[in-house]
Amino acid sequence: MFKPVHPQVDGRPDADDLEGENKWTQLAQKHWRNLVKSRKVKNEVIKNNIWDSLENEGFPFRTLLILENLQLLEKFVHSIENAKRAAFQSLDNSLIRRECAPLVSISIWQNLASEATMERKFEQYAPLKKAWRAATRKFNSADETTQAKLRFDHLESQLPTRRYVNSLVKDLNLLGLIRLSSLFNETENGLFRDLFALLRHYVYFPIDDNTGIQLSQVQSYEEHSANLARLQRISLKNFKDKLMILALSNYAAIDSRDELEAHLNPLDDVELATLARLLGFRTTYPLTSKVDVGREMLLEILLSTHERRKTFREVMRDLSILPTEATLYEPTLLRNEHYNGSRSLAIPKLNLQYLSVGDFLWRSFVLYRCESFFEIRKEMEETVKRLQPRETQHPSKVHFDGFSRMAIPIPKPAIIEVAPPKVGHQKPALVRAEIGLDVSKLAESVRREWESLRQDDVVYLLAVDPTEDTRDVTNGHAAHPTSRDFGIRYLRAAEVERVLDDDGHVIRDMPAGLSNGYVARPRVRRLLVKIDTVAYTLDTAQRKDGQPDIYETINLIVRRKGRENNFRKILDTIKTLASSDIAVPDWLQEVFLGYGDPTSATYTRMPNRISQLDFRDTFLDWRHLVESLPDRVVEPYVHDESVIEPPFILDGITSAEPEHPRPSKKRRREDVEVSQPAAKFIKVSTYKPPNNGPYPTDAPKTNQIRFTPVQVQAIVSGTQPGLTVIVGPPGTGKTDVATQIINNIYHDFPSQRTLLIAHSNQALNQLFQKITNLDIDERHLLRLGHGEEDLETDVNYSKHGRVESFLGNRGHYLAEVDRLAANFQAPGAHANSCETAGYFNSVYVVPAWSKFWDHANADTNISDIASSFPFHQYFSNAPQPLFPPESRKEQILDIARGCQRHIERIFSELEDIRPFEILRTSRDKANYLLIKEARIIAMTSTHAAIRRQEIADLGFRYDNVIMEEAAQITEIENFIPLALQNPKDGQLALQRVVLCGDHLQNSPIVQNLAFRQFANLEQSLFLRFVRLGVPIISLDSQGRARPSIAELYKWRYPKLENLPNVLTEIEYLRANAGFRYEYQFIDVPDYKGMGESQPTPHYFQNLGEAEYAVTLYQYMRLLGYPASRISILTTYAGQRALIRDVLGHRCAKNRLFGLPRLVTTVDKYQGEQNDYIILSLVRTARAGYLRDIRRLTVALSRARLGLYILGRRSVFETCYELREAFVKLFERPNQLLLTPGEVFPANRMLEDEVEGTEMTGVVHLGQYVFEMTKAKIESLKVGGGQLPMIEATPEMMKMDADEEDGAGGDPVAEDEDIDGVE
Repeated sequence: MFKPVHPQVDGRPDADDLEGENKWTQLAQKHWRNLVKSRKVKNEVIKNNIWDSLENEGFPFRTLLILENLQLLEKFVHSIENAKRAAFQSLDNSLIRRECAPLVSISIWQNLASEATMERKFEQYAPLKKAWRAATRKFNSADETTQAKLRFDHLESQLPTRRYVNSLVKDLNLLGLIRLSSLFNETENGLFRDLFALLRHYVYFPIDDNTGIQLSQVQSYEEHSANLARLQRISLKNFKDKLMILALSNYAAIDSRDELEAHLNPLDDVELATLARLLGFRTTYPLTSKVDVGREMLLEILLSTHERRKTFREVMRDLSILPTEATLYEPTLLRNEHYNGSRSLAIPKLNLQYLSVGDFLWRSFVLYRCESFFEIRKEMEETVKRLQPRETQHPSKVHFDGFSRMAIPIPKPAIIEVAPPKVGHQKPALVRAEIGLDVSKLAESVRREWESLRQDDVVYLLAVDPTEDTRDVTNGHAAHPTSRDFGIRYLRAAEVERVLDDDGHVIRDMPAGLSNGYVARPRVRRLLVKIDTVAYTLDTAQRKDGQPDIYETINLIVRRKGRENNFRKILDTIKTLASSDIAVPDWLQEVFLGYGDPTSATYTRMPNRISQLDFRDTFLDWRHLVESLPDRVVEPYVHDESVIEPPFILDGITSAEPEHPRPSKKRRREDVEVSQPAAKFIKVSTYKPPNNGPYPTDAPKTNQIRFTPVQVQAIVSGTQPGLTVIVGPPGTGKTDVATQIINNIYHDFPSQRTLLIAHSNQALNQLFQKITNLDIDERHLLRLGHGEEDLETDVNYSKHGRVESFLGNRGHYLAEVDRLAANFQAPGAHANSCETAGYFNSVYVVPAWSKFWDHANADTNISDIASSFPFHQYFSNAPQPLFPPESRKEQILDIARGCQRHIERIFSELEDIRPFEILRTSRDKANYLLIKEARIIAMTSTHAAIRRQEIADLGFRYDNVIMEEAAQITEIENFIPLALQNPKDGQLALQRVVLCGDHLQNSPIVQNLAFRQFANLEQSLFLRFVRLGVPIISLDSQGRARPSIAELYKWRYPKLENLPNVLTEIEYLRANAGFRYEYQFIDVPDYKGMGESQPTPHYFQNLGEAEYAVTLYQYMRLLGYPASRISILTTYAGQRALIRDVLGHRCAKNRLFGLPRLVTTVDKYQGEQNDYIILSLVRTARAGYLRDIRRLTVALSRARLGLYILGRRSVFETCYELREAFVKLFERPNQLLLTPGEVFPANRMLEDEVEGTEMTGVVHLGQYVFEMTKAKIESLKVGGGQLPMIEATPEMMKMDADEEDGAGGDPVAEDEDIDGVE
């Protein structure tokens, strides 16, 4: 059992609290702790033992956390009547959903005001009448308690709970009652008003409550017009004298609140009540409700129902996506700042279900905008704080004592152009400004970052006023801080157009140290930007009203890093999708929205599933095929004694259980027979793969991986039409599975195109690299976006690289045409162009083949067939003899067919290249490549979101989407790649969606706690499908790590097994040279009196662990471990920078050491692996964000052969959430144990028992390594040896690039990413 060394700083429960003998643990053990299923609640236990005790103690937070960890709610308190309201906020939970569903059924219509109201509902949708009769019988037969429950109501944002509740909410005039309440109108109740606005949004959301179909903009207006028409008819019929003008007015004249109120004012109170009653509104309430239906209430009912409200599309259109100081510090946003889980928030949530695709897009837009503005605000505050502004003697001047590489003080921007508004708009079409940047004092690396600003990048123009002391300001001092509290008087956003040099020339990419060809240090850069036109219009209006000119006071420009600054384009994309009424394919619609049968989109339920499929090289041999389908009977079509070889065509692979109509409940109770499933037969046929030519390069690349049965199941599902969700624990080969799926689709469906999506460039490159190793023609591959340069291939797969490749191949293939012309001794310039080559093919080559095949089919003499072959001269450079003398006729003809395919491929390639001869501009060529030539297109989810409209407008079409690391992508960025093409016949023409990921590893990073935990913004589509019950295929065998290392995270994957390679291959059986253990947790105490430090918020560092990690790396290098097989990981970006700094001083230039393969954070290393991992956990006060077990799972699963973890034991052994992971680590000694006298690779086996030498700390290890280094150098001197060359690793190349940029000479700390958010 763990024993805490010191009290928990953060007040969280430790292991003793949850395993000890305190009263809460004993209560849990007695009533619910050991139960497998939830039990019925005992009210006396809740009242006497839990509630009263908590009330007496004042509901201490620590005790509540203990009860949460003891699973009180999950296993015991699931039916408390007082928890109903909280339950309806947790409908994602299946248990709560099952309990609450009856409370929002049609039975609650017992509470409607009148039978007439109900009849109108029945007229609108006839099936409701049948449902109502059944509910009435159930209501009448129930006792009083059950009848009371059936009247319970709430929840508008999910279709199953909204369908009947919304009618009751409208009938009760709930919105009017709230709006007139004193609570709503009290100034301090802003949160309540925000909650009201959210409720009103969902009450009037444009959707048919009965069918679930979202209304278009036109349908919404028609529905509004119908309400007004009904009002006019009743007014004309019953109040002709007073409401004649209202009855005869056009709709636009009466659909605003003020105008409608003016028309209704002539009616007295009785007439107003009569009008409301005639329109079907409730005008009476039970006396116990104490509702006063007076004139004000009646007017509110009529006005709120008939006024024209903005649809969610119009709300999104009007919301600014570029921030100002007002939008960054909106009270609505600031209320979410200090969320602790104890209250509701007025923000939409990403649930399991959505009303419609439009509802999903609206929620995503609001949350993404809020999260983006939150991040911008934090960065602006931090930047201003770093700059340390202060007043000068001149009242309008501000001096900045500090520095940030992300900001430059500037004079006021010069507005150089204001374009007139477009037709129908009031804001200017364009506001262009010029900004002067003084770069003379910047380090070269910083200057080049400013010069590399790209078109459409967003920069921020700030008016900083140091009247407040910004240097000591911290977040949270005031309930609702304003921008002035941080010295930010104004903030405006602008988009970059161009960066100009001193002479006004556009700056291009230049070599380091040069400036447009001059060595002289540049002094000024000019930035042309487009000012936010919406904000400029408001600023101009305020200036006319006597307010100061904001642009005269701007004195600072701030930029952000590229990946974090893509928000504007992504928000624009969401807006565009919402306004286009885009719909997902019919087969995916209900599953995506979270309704209906979650299995309906899987291939076994798809009507277009394919019964016969060619699986090519998926199976290595017959035995592999049989082993891969253990639940099927596999038989060849033709029974003979020979063993058939791949490739295999499987017939019957889609056979599924027949679907039977669901019997009634009565029939199911009486049914006692259990039908036995029929045996599933698969017929297998094969064929001889075509001969592609006589050259070695013509041989196809084939798969060499022996896929497991579960991997085969995933490949089968992904190759078939429909939705496939693949869960891939660490090391289980989900990337290999995705690659094989792509390969099968490419060959089986040559007319289809596949889109590959990944969270990061790194993950995308890994997938793309494996694709290039398969039998896929490189001309059909395309990689969009940045990061292509990191691909470890000789071929450039970017758009322009592919165009250059096509043009480069043109010369090669035309040279082959010249050789063919020489073969025929044909005079003329046949290889002058692709067009002339095509003529040559039709005049010479095709007739020659026709003549040869006529002769070959008629002649049985082998020698005559070989001698009549017309291309002997052309194939003279192929391996000889072309036709072996002992060959049979079939073999001769097969070789000839291969030669024909080789030549046909030449002219096919030239035909594909021909458009690139005709097209003139690089842009046209690149776009043609995207929309016509490429069949496998890869990009990151961010690139898809940014470029969605541009790609769709080109007419881009695709049939399949495959997402890698889908659990790391936010739900909106999961969705956008599904909609990169414009709908065809109102639908997205998708046939397959394959999601690969692992929801038990890292999720999307969301910094704001409220958006992450309350709004579920970190939810991915992958995770939502898993929670909905969509069938998943969980890969169950890992082949990455030693079995002992896999045990550290296997508790997260109970069914995870080991592949044979990790049990039998020598590298997994051999011990790590110089180490007693293959994995070990090393307790690192304070170094020089200090543990963790935090120079800036979230920028954690630990010098002791950094020194230990580097010293351990040096030790491994001295033993002979290759640098490329070692990676150093850490949990914080600050520690990454510190480790790199120590490595730079100690190892970078030392030929004994060099640099490891990579030094990076755990978050950025998901999907990667290396043989040996040194992991620094950093924290010494509390566990921090590593409490998220998903991140720890990633950290522990990166190593193949050795894992050495540096941390503070006292912090992690008292962390209950991490107990399962650390219990095995803590079984071994705290201090590093070494085995002297060994070198890499070790001769010792892993199970061999040896004595270890204990290192008592980093100083001891450092001294040990120092002595080893001296001995190594002395031995080299004595033996006349030479120091090894420094190994080129990715980390070494990064450091060299930093030095070239001058980063090493910048004395100011770099602004870092916040990888870990607490």
